[in-house]
Amino acid sequence: MAPTQPFELRWGIISTGNIARSFVLDLLIDPKTRDVQDVVHRVTAVGSRSLSTAEDFVRKYANGDKSIKTYGSYAEVYADEDVDAVYIGTPHTCHYENALDAIKATKHVLCEKPVTSNAAELRSLLAAAKEQGVFFMEALWTRFQPLVKEVKKIAESGVLGEPVALQADLSSDFKLQELPKTHRILNPYLGGGALLDLGPYPLIWALLALYEHPSNKKSKPSHIIGAMLKTPLTGVDRSTSFTVTFAPNSSSTSNTLAAQAVLSCNINAASYQTGVVIRYEDGTIAVHAPIYCPRSFTVQYFEEGNPGSVVKEETRRFEYAGNGWHFQADEVARCVRDGKVESELWGHDKSLLEMEIFDEVRRQGDYKFPPGVEKVV
Repeated sequence: MAPTQPFELRWGIISTGNIARSFVLDLLIDPKTRDVQDVVHRVTAVGSRSLSTAEDFVRKYANGDKSIKTYGSYAEVYADEDVDAVYIGTPHTCHYENALDAIKATKHVLCEKPVTSNAAELRSLLAAAKEQGVFFMEALWTRFQPLVKEVKKIAESGVLGEPVALQADLSSDFKLQELPKTHRILNPYLGGGALLDLGPYPLIWALLALYEHPSNKKSKPSHIIGAMLKTPLTGVDRSTSFTVTFAPNSSSTSNTLAAQAVLSCNINAASYQTGVVIRYEDGTIAVHAPIYCPRSFTVQYFEEGNPGSVVKEETRRFEYAGNGWHFQADEVARCVRDGKVESELWGHDKSLLEMEIFDEVRRQGDYKFPPGVEKVV
């Protein structure tokens, strides 16, 4: 019997910024280097607001591949019959319109995080994707990395008991005083600030460890509490902390998880080495920075009947070619191949919950976007 040919997904790239560069560089790595035999990827089109920028992008980051078509507009990528799926790497306040245009052109969509400016925009996109019958996923690449899958396997094996508390932080010192106020991290018209730019990463660990835990039965948080410290430069959030609590709302509910996540993000402070700590009844898992693409984590096992007394500790490390962006692309390819419209690992429910939490934290922090930024409210 002849070997089955791997499924090839043909990609169109929307935007030529830093994040699109990282995605494409990983996309072009031979999947066999990560022991993936069933799918392959091909970039067939790149769109930018100027043709010369698209051409320069292909020359620098796609080995000058002459087979890749370059366009001076996004609309031409959506119209290209040789494009199966589009990757959207524009600023997040552009995601709604870019994704909607792609969906209307019946393209499958992988859209950068945060997937939209608010939950209402996302609901609108999901309705459009359902109507067109196309696959749609937020590009929360961390969820698909091998380390994350291993953490989840250990966490849900029961060896550490139930989760009780989680702390996660992602911060970066952007040197705000040196940036122009039009920079994406400072510009409220681009959804600037810590929460939407950095917040998805602390939150994904809370959703992975708590929301997805079998004891939670996919129940939404019982409480969300947030606080923001804004920069006087432009009024976007400079520092944001938010607590997400999962607890049964009544004795009749089927979920039994009672745990809390304390999450934070800052755009004026450096990150620290242990970005995530998940505490369980019988041990802890510490994930080493950077939390968006960690390469190691440490598990501590407590002595039976003596919580906090460590009797065993092990650190696991992960190495692979590339920087971890390609695993989400493999997921998209498999889902498209199998006729799925959403991923089981990072489904629509999780992106919706993420945006609902962000909406609530912004509400409590009184961070309102300028008029016209939110296309659906």
